[in-house]
Amino acid sequence: MDRIKVVVNGQACDLGGTGSHTRLLDWLRGAGLTGAKEGCAEGECGACAVLVARPDGPGRSRWTSVNACLPPALAFDGQEIITAEGLGSVAGPCAEEDLHPVQREMADRGGSQCGYCTPGFICSMAAEYYRPDRNPAQAQKETGTGAVGEEHAADHECGPNGFDLHALSGNLCRCTGYRPIRDAAYALGTPPATDPILERQTRPAPAAQPTRTGAGGARFLRPETLGEVLTILQEYPDTKLVAGATDLGVEVNLRHYRPPLVLAIDRLEELRSLKFDDGLIEIGAALTLSDVERGLDGRVPVLDQLFPQFASRLIRNAATFGGNLATGSPIGDSAPVFLALDAQVVLASADGEREVPLSEYYTGYRQSVRKPHEVLRAVRIPAPLAEKAAFYKVAKRRFDDISSVSVAIALQVTDGLVASVRIGLGGVAATPIRATATEETLAGRPWAAGTISEAAGVMAGEGTPIDDMRASALYRSAMLRQALLKFHADKAPAAEVAR
Repeated sequence: MDRIKVVVNGQACDLGGTGSHTRLLDWLRGAGLTGAKEGCAEGECGACAVLVARPDGPGRSRWTSVNACLPPALAFDGQEIITAEGLGSVAGPCAEEDLHPVQREMADRGGSQCGYCTPGFICSMAAEYYRPDRNPAQAQKETGTGAVGEEHAADHECGPNGFDLHALSGNLCRCTGYRPIRDAAYALGTPPATDPILERQTRPAPAAQPTRTGAGGARFLRPETLGEVLTILQEYPDTKLVAGATDLGVEVNLRHYRPPLVLAIDRLEELRSLKFDDGLIEIGAALTLSDVERGLDGRVPVLDQLFPQFASRLIRNAATFGGNLATGSPIGDSAPVFLALDAQVVLASADGEREVPLSEYYTGYRQSVRKPHEVLRAVRIPAPLAEKAAFYKVAKRRFDDISSVSVAIALQVTDGLVASVRIGLGGVAATPIRATATEETLAGRPWAAGTISEAAGVMAGEGTPIDDMRASALYRSAMLRQALLKFHADKAPAAEVAR
C-alpha cells in the first residue's frame, strides 16, 4: 500500500490506505483540491472534470478529460492528473497572475458567474486546447457531413480555431449562459511550444501499475494480465469488473453499492486491441469509445452516427463497448448498432474462448449467457459492411440523454431488391432485440416505398414496449414505424421515395 501513488499537478501523492470505493473526486477534495465539484454524481454535469494523461499511440500521450465523480481513486495508481487548480502552475508562467490561457479567456469573456461549474468547464476546454489534431483547417472538415454523419452535421460546431464545441457537451452551466463560454473556447490560440503540458504529450503515458490493496473489508485489484483476471474470476466469481466505471460509479454513488472485490481491467492490453482483417473488425472490450472512434477513423459509418449521441465526450473518454454490452441495459446505445452489424462477442475464461452472436447473448433483463467466470474480451464485426446503414435515437434531449427508443438498420440492396437486412432495437423490450418480423418482410422484396410502408407497419408491432417516464408504449411503437420510413427517405433516391 505504501507504493500506491498518483501524480497530481506535478506532485507525487500517496494513495495508500484509500478505500476501494473512495471516488477520485472525494480523494482530491480531501487533499485540498476543491475546485472539482459534485453536481449530479452520475457523470452528466461535468462539474467534477479533471485531466488525465492517457496513451495516444507509440511514445505519445494525450490529456483527456474525465469525470472524477465516477471512478475509484485507486484506479489512478501510477497515473498523472491535472486539476483546474494546477493548470496555471503546471503550464508555467503563461499569463498574468499565473492563469492558464483557458482560464484567462474564460475570465476575460465572462464565462463564469457562480463558478460552481467553471473548474470542470476549464478542464474539458483544456483537453480540447491540447488536442493534437486541433487546427483551423479542421473546422471546415468537421462541420461538413463526414465527421458525424449528415443527420448531425448541423449540430456539430467547430470554431475558427478548430475547437470542437462537443468537447464541452458533458459540462452544464445553470447561470452564465453558454455564449461567453463558447466565445472563450473559440478565442483560444495554439499552445506555445514551450508549454510543459503540451510537451508532456510527446512522451508515453504512465504504464499501468499492478495494484493490490484493501480497506474497510473491500479489496481493489489491478492484475497485470488477462490470464490473472481469469484465474481470479474462477476463484471469486462474484468479483465486480470495472473499466470506465461509468455504470459502477453511479451504482456506488446513488445506490450505495459496495462490492467486496473490484477488479480493474481497463488497462489490460489483451482487452485494448483494434484489429482489421479482410473479413473482420475486432474491437477490444476495454478500449474507450473515444479510442475506438479515433482508431476506426470512419471505417464503420454507422458507428460515426452513434458516437456523438452516446452520452458526452467526458463519458466517451472513459466508457467502453464491453461495459455497455455487458451491463445488458435494454436502452444501452451500442447494442442496437451491433445487432444491426451482426456482431459477435468473444467471451474468455480460463478454459478458453467462445464466440456468441450478440443476437443470442441476452437472455433477460440485464441477463446474458456470459458466465460469472467469463470476461467479454472483444466485439467482432463481420465485413464487408452493408451499403446502407443508419442509427436513430429518440430522446428528450438532442444529446447526452437516455433514449426512449433507438433503432439501427443495416441493409444491402442488389438489383433493386433487399438482399440482406438487419435491424436492432433498444427501449422496446426487456433486452435489446432484432426486429426479425420486419427483416423477414423486407428480405428479397423491392427497395421501394410500397415495401417500406408495409414493413413499417410490421415494425410498429415489434417488441413489447411499455409506458414509463420517458415515453408511452404507443409513442415507442410510432417511433419504430417512423424510423423505417425515415431510413428509406434518407437512403433512397428522391424519385424512388416518391414512388
